[in-house]
Amino acid sequence: MLFAITAQASAQDGVLPRQNAAPPTAAASAADPDAATLLFGDDQTRMTVPVTIAGAGPFPFVVDTGAQRTVIARELAATLGLAPGRTVRVTGMTGSERVATVVIPSLKVGVIGSAPIEAPAIGAINLGARGLLGIDTLQDHAVTIDFDTNVMTVTPSRKRRLRERAAPDEIVIRARSLFGQLVVTDAYCNGIRIRVILDTGTSISMANAALRRKVTRRALGGANRTQSVSLTGVTGETVVADYTTMDRVSIGSLTLGDLPVAFTAVDAPPFAVFGLAERPAMLLGMDVLQLFRRVDIDFANREVRLALPRGTRRR
Repeated sequence: MLFAITAQASAQDGVLPRQNAAPPTAAASAADPDAATLLFGDDQTRMTVPVTIAGAGPFPFVVDTGAQRTVIARELAATLGLAPGRTVRVTGMTGSERVATVVIPSLKVGVIGSAPIEAPAIGAINLGARGLLGIDTLQDHAVTIDFDTNVMTVTPSRKRRLRERAAPDEIVIRARSLFGQLVVTDAYCNGIRIRVILDTGTSISMANAALRRKVTRRALGGANRTQSVSLTGVTGETVVADYTTMDRVSIGSLTLGDLPVAFTAVDAPPFAVFGLAERPAMLLGMDVLQLFRRVDIDFANREVRLALPRGTRRR
């Protein structure tokens, strides 16, 4: 999860754009000449895919559906001799700071390329990878992540007039677009309506203080099931969070039990950027997304499809 705001602009004007047939399988999508089907590596609990920059590479970039902007490691940018860009304010999970950018003349993921990108350059030790692939690269595409086969398929997304039916083993969730990010509003925690953001760039799901105030201690698993964890964001700041579980969370027609979630003493900055500081909300990270067999995120159609994990039930 990362946001970048130009230092010269206001927060309102400077936020740059960062879910009757089942969707095509990875193999079927690969037949599309405009599709990129990639095996993804497991960077601890985050996904990396090979990215080519100006013909060089490939380099492993983390797929981050919660990031507004594509980000590159400062060391890689120096090695490639990328030209400097503007200074921007980067807002991550643990804080924000002003960061220099570089100009990526071209970026390719498989067969899919992009126009020149002005990307924040951040130390590799904080990124945990050579870069992050953000929504500025993914927003015109549909992304399918198949955890059974470790294959990710990226295809151009075409806006449909009619909705496609869900397959028997999946649920389809309509979402709202906020700064290019998809926000699921058909979600509940113990009967409390919440907003959910799918964030493949974070290994731990996080919730805000507004949600913590609404739910009971028992619903969060109690003191015996809470542990302290240290979280380090892309800006290098570290915060301590309470890592616990929620006993019942429903997303669309799917109900999940004992969902892992972290709470920090001060809300993660993205909640305020999204205007969700006072509304119960969650950032759904890889610790939860990996429970599903497949995750499809269609940015153009604002649609999310989840292949049901075994042992779950619909509402």
